[in-house]
Amino acid sequence: MAGIHPSAVIADGARIAADCTIGPFCVIGPDVVLGDGVTLKSHVVVDGDTQIGAGTVVFPFSVIGEIPQDLKFAGEKTQLRIGARNRIREHVTINTGTAQGGGITRVGDDGLFMAGCHIAHDAQVGDRVIIVNNSAVAGHCVIEDDVIIGGLCGVHQWVRIGQGAIIGAVTMVTADVVPHGLVQGPRGVLDGLNLVGLKRKGVDRADITALRAAFQMLKDGEGNFQDRARKLGDETDSPFVQDMVRFILGPSDRNFLTPG
Repeated sequence: MAGIHPSAVIADGARIAADCTIGPFCVIGPDVVLGDGVTLKSHVVVDGDTQIGAGTVVFPFSVIGEIPQDLKFAGEKTQLRIGARNRIREHVTINTGTAQGGGITRVGDDGLFMAGCHIAHDAQVGDRVIIVNNSAVAGHCVIEDDVIIGGLCGVHQWVRIGQGAIIGAVTMVTADVVPHGLVQGPRGVLDGLNLVGLKRKGVDRADITALRAAFQMLKDGEGNFQDRARKLGDETDSPFVQDMVRFILGPSDRNFLTPG
């Protein structure tokens, strides 16, 4: 096939679309599926039961689909599914799932995963997510659409980060983050809303005002955090606030970062 460098090592059984580009010294395992137009720059390892969607580009020295970094893993067959048009930069690692965690790690479409970042076993990563250099998403995390995780961050296992949230650089996130939340500090605190991200997306001013009022109620209202969220759900019809309420009242294995 044109586009495959002669130094690449491709195991029997790998399924590679005809218009893929595979650069020098790449290694591809027997259960790998590469979609239309996937590009592996050079020195990329793709292994395991891994599928990479159309148009995704993987840069040198990334390792995609290797086994989980989990002592419970006993060699069972698990999966990694990566969507379309992602940019996976140098030295990124993304692991397959574990039997205990559902058996599959998922990455959505149109993401940017900058150099040196890590996505661990059983993580569920949405669309248009940006993870900046040398940040790590631990096992079983849920990262919803349009999230930005700044450089040198750590996200604790089982944490959920809601749609549109932003995590400032050098932050450790140990609890769930509400949609459109702004988190920063060495031990992350919920410090406001991602107003810049909302404006960039063209969110209507009325919805931004509703979100700001909701944030203030979550901070200062009566009752516990869930009680305040339930009251919000009864008092507003903004779809952005309703999405925040859904997230807060949804199942979780962690506590929440609450407004400081």
